[in-house]
Order: sequence, then C-alpha cells, then structure tokens
Amino acid sequence: MEGPDHDVTGLLRAWSGGDEEALEKLIPLVHAELRRRAHRYMAQERPGHTLETAALINEVYLRLVDIRRVAWQDRTHFLAVCARLMRRVLTDFARSKGYQKRGGGAPRVNLDGALLVSAEPSTDLAALDASLKALEAFDARKSQVVELRFFGGLSVDETAAVLKVSPETVKRDWKLAKAWLLQEMASEQR
Repeated sequence: MEGPDHDVTGLLRAWSGGDEEALEKLIPLVHAELRRRAHRYMAQERPGHTLETAALINEVYLRLVDIRRVAWQDRTHFLAVCARLMRRVLTDFARSKGYQKRGGGAPRVNLDGALLVSAEPSTDLAALDASLKALEAFDARKSQVVELRFFGGLSVDETAAVLKVSPETVKRDWKLAKAWLLQEMASEQR
C-alpha cells in the first residue's frame, strides 16, 4: 500500500532506526496535521493567551527530537505520542502561570461541549491534568482515551486504532471518563 500514511510509517521506522534525515523528510508530511490539531486546541484558549499554535508545535518538535529509539508503529501512533507531548507542554505552561499567580493566571481551556455539562464555561488545565492522573491510576485506558481525543484531537476511529480496541469501546470509555473527570474536578473545587 503506497501513499502518505505509508510514507510516514516508513520515515518513522527509519528515524527510530537512527536515520536523522528521515526526521527532516517526516516533518513536512505531518506538520499540517499537527498544526491543525494544535490550532483547534489553541482556539479554545482564552484571548491573549501567550502560547501560540506555532510555539506549541515547535515545543512538541523539540521534545520529539529528544525521544530516541521509539518503535514507531504508524502515523496514528506518532500522532498519539504528539498528543501526549502537547498535553505535557500545555500542562507545564499552565503550571508555570499558576505558580506565578497562585492559580489566577493559569490558562483556562474550554472542554468540548460533550465534556462540559456544568454551567462552568471553562476548566483549569492544571486541574484537568491532576484529574487525568487520578483517572490513569484508576483506569489507564480511559485516561488515554481522553488524552488522545481532547489533547490530540484524534477521532474515535483513530483513538481505537492507537489503543487497539473497537470504536464502541472508545465511545464508552470517552463517556465514562468525561463523567468521572467532571465529578473529580468538582470535588477538587470544594
């Protein structure tokens, strides 16, 4: 099977095998997709947010370069790793702002309408990260589903492919994880 996904997979495998030139060829193939996902996420941030889409992508690239010898499976696996890196970048950024202003200046992010059922229009990213860590201790797969869908912008089918489960399982995990996170985050605010 030839095509863009096949090219990405081949380049990922060459890069994990030590071919540094493969990374240079890979970036143009995945850049538009990463930019779209990062832009989608950053559009939910408050106006005047100091971290921009390009800066988020650049930070992900810098962290990717530090990752050595990953056994890349395919494009979807790569995007899943990028989703995790985006989460780390954004959470680190939120924490640094939170430390500066004791939470008052922490970036706020609107979770998509399916995740938000309360009257609260936005959620603290650091609180979301803490709740995701608690969910991970309780149910790692549900935490991964949230990370891939929310931070990575992966579709249900892409998330299912990464986790090697059915789309129905992803939908069920997504629904249960949202309810669990909302309850966890509400209890943290009390």
